[in-house]
Amino acid sequence: MHHNISLGRFLISPLTRQLDNGRYTASVSIRSGRGQATHDRVLRFVPTFDSAADAAHFATSEGLSWARDPARC
Repeated sequence: MHHNISLGRFLISPLTRQLDNGRYTASVSIRSGRGQATHDRVLRFVPTFDSAADAAHFATSEGLSWARDPARC
């Protein structure tokens, strides 16, 4: 189970998926706004990981970096 993190106006949700070879991919949802004004950006990453926890940690770190400085990305 992955934990969502609120940072300012963003909700960061790490996502993982297990591949057929047993490794894991990582992505992160970065949501802002409410109701019909909600915007959800999903970033998918190329590296694969040995565990879901490693993938979630990577996704969380990348999501937090983006939310701290969205103009950088």
